[in-house]
Amino acid sequence: MSCGRSENTTRKCRTRSTPGETIYLHTADAKKITHYQANLPTTMDRDIGAYPVKHHFPSPIVSWIEDLSSFGDVPFSHDTEYVDDQSTPSFGQSSASSNLHDMQISVRLTDEFMELAKENTSNNLETCGILGASFRDGTYYVTTLIIPKQEGTAHSCQASNEEEIHAVLSEQSLYPAGWIHTHPSQTCFLSSIDLHTQFSYQVMLPEAVAIVAAPTDPTRSYGIFRLTDPGGMDVLRECSESGFHTHRETTDGSPIYETCSNVHFKPNLRFEIVDLRSGA
Repeated sequence: MSCGRSENTTRKCRTRSTPGETIYLHTADAKKITHYQANLPTTMDRDIGAYPVKHHFPSPIVSWIEDLSSFGDVPFSHDTEYVDDQSTPSFGQSSASSNLHDMQISVRLTDEFMELAKENTSNNLETCGILGASFRDGTYYVTTLIIPKQEGTAHSCQASNEEEIHAVLSEQSLYPAGWIHTHPSQTCFLSSIDLHTQFSYQVMLPEAVAIVAAPTDPTRSYGIFRLTDPGGMDVLRECSESGFHTHRETTDGSPIYETCSNVHFKPNLRFEIVDLRSGA
């Protein structure tokens, strides 16, 4: 069933110097995702994204700069994992899955995504979004959250009109840095379907992450995961099954996926929300 909304709501957030503003992004067709090192601010405080944003039409975006400096830098907390029956039994805490670049995400991104997903969540439907990141000085900065047209069930979510997603990433010269989705009534883990989705992102970008928001999980409300490499990546590369299914163990004995140790939440990182569902 369609997860599109019939109403477009623009919310404005506080900025360091001026109120947030509604801007627009062109979504013309794009043939591929362009990998490009964006020109972020060259000042030492790169977290404060005080740089120009183009205004286009027709897809609405909300853009702001966080002004939450009193919170300081917020690293991801590795809480005890909670596995439910549909998840693979093999996953664990962060491990050294090769030398990965750090990634920075706004402390507000998860909460803003949950607000956008509220209607679906109340109806026990999953919602998904795509993370777009720029790259500078060895660090990925998640600067865009794309909410695509999509179809969701209680246990899965599928993006549609993917050419629109590619167009946003291409126009903004962003890397596909992963995805975020809800588990409205399940716990915080990656299902077998989620593992295959994550594999498709990690093949493009080894640092790509999967953020799971599970508001009803009594142990943890969200998690940030990645397939282990080479262990989990090899398992998914060889798997041709679809739907919910089990996966074999990794040959090196490692978990199939892990929590991420190189992801840091930043209070002053500017990001944009591109909600493509408004045209559904």
